[in-house]
Amino acid sequence: MTLLDCAGARISGCWSLRGDSSGSGEDSLDRLLPPAGAPRKKSATSLSKTEPPLLRTGKRTIYTAGRPPWYDEHGAQSKEAFVIGLCGGSASGKTTVANKIIEALDVPWVVLLSMDSFYKVLSPEEQVLAAQNDYNFDHPGAFDFELLVATLRKLKQGRSVKIPVYDFTTHRRQKDWKNLYGASVIIFEGIMSFADKELLQLLDMKIFVDTDSDIRLVRRLRRDITERGRGIEGVIKQYNKFVKPAFEQYIEPTMRLADIVVPRGGGNMVAIDLIVQHVHSQLEERELSVRALLASAQQMQQLPQTLSVLESTPQVRGLHTIIRNKETSRDEFIFYSKRLMRLLIEHALTFLPSQPCAVQTPQGHEYEGRRHSGKGITGVSILRAGETMEPALRAVCKDVRIGKILIQTNLDSGEPELHYLRLPKDISEDHVILMDSTVSTGAAAMMAVRVLLDHEVQEDKIMLVSLLMAELGVHSVAYAFPKVKIITTAVDKNLDDCLHVIPGIGDFGDRYFGTDGQEIDWSDEEEQQLSS
Repeated sequence: MTLLDCAGARISGCWSLRGDSSGSGEDSLDRLLPPAGAPRKKSATSLSKTEPPLLRTGKRTIYTAGRPPWYDEHGAQSKEAFVIGLCGGSASGKTTVANKIIEALDVPWVVLLSMDSFYKVLSPEEQVLAAQNDYNFDHPGAFDFELLVATLRKLKQGRSVKIPVYDFTTHRRQKDWKNLYGASVIIFEGIMSFADKELLQLLDMKIFVDTDSDIRLVRRLRRDITERGRGIEGVIKQYNKFVKPAFEQYIEPTMRLADIVVPRGGGNMVAIDLIVQHVHSQLEERELSVRALLASAQQMQQLPQTLSVLESTPQVRGLHTIIRNKETSRDEFIFYSKRLMRLLIEHALTFLPSQPCAVQTPQGHEYEGRRHSGKGITGVSILRAGETMEPALRAVCKDVRIGKILIQTNLDSGEPELHYLRLPKDISEDHVILMDSTVSTGAAAMMAVRVLLDHEVQEDKIMLVSLLMAELGVHSVAYAFPKVKIITTAVDKNLDDCLHVIPGIGDFGDRYFGTDGQEIDWSDEEEQQLSS
């Protein structure tokens, strides 16, 4: 490979990057042909990446989870995600380039959004044409740009979206749409990625994947025959009638809009390395240390009005005495924690909306009572310790729906990171009881509230419920989300240097689940066996 082969040449206002031009690699035409007798897959759907966010490559497996905070200490969106737009002809290798960028980035929480998910729903007449390979899927009019722009804009803002799943064998959208969550980096790929002005404005980096037309044809033959159950005659007919003319008329001219042109697709590692370096520099500008901001922020003197503390009766103080005592056995800790949780949940339910209701007693008299006036109640636990409060909620709320959010602290940065979430459908219409055992700085609680808001839950319908909170955590949550109701059994004043609540309760999860890592007294013989 010569020095000229590695150089970047300025072409039409964009960078064209060339790597090794050998044809003996993965782009060999013989290797692109489907193997003889290969079985056809009878169903094929659009390829937007949904949960679990997992990327498997030839070299390694990347779990694209652990999303760092995407908001500031006020709870507001801090900076939008970095959106990379990939454009190119059909079967040019856009998805391959996207996957190699994700692998090389090695950053948490990356979303890959495919334009194939946004084909319009075909009318019965159009479905007949599609079955005869006479419908033009390579025309801008074949895509639902209105839905696409709205979806990408919400993703860029860090909000959750529902993605349609398009079935290419039936040419219909499937009934169940997929949930997709915002990310630090969004890679959007499609043949018409640069065809809409409003869509272009959402792209921070525009990449055009330029691949030889013969290679694209062979790739399309392999894909449509083996993955979409189509015949070779129909694929060639559609290519000559629609695909090739559309590329020349609509797709190829948009190359001038690209910031970078990548010849040969996924095989051009020179181009991919340059792209990755630029994205890394952009992500460094978007870094945010929410936990440090919360810990150093000047807090108000008085506790907020949205805070409600369970009355400190002798019973409540007695329960706290038992569970705070480091000498308390695990069995007793669990038993008395459950008692306190039950009291806390009962107290939290008094803040749900209600309306007058009259009923007839067995004696035939009318009783003026009250009835819950909300649509539904959903409990969401912050894993893992928040899950311990679910039985208490289920005990007092019949048929309550339960969701889960896993937020863990990054050991290197000390920041909370979102790893997993599972929320019931239509949660936006419910009152949500958000449960965690303890709240120190409020960083994890704020992330959980932000997740609920991104799922369209109204702020005034969220109740944060915790056995113990630090004043800093109370102020942080109340300042960022002034309409969220904060409910606890006690508020401690201080945090230590490690941001643990003082006097506190210890690590609630470790004490409850018995994973507190107490030192084991091994015998000399056992130590020798372990060391060997």
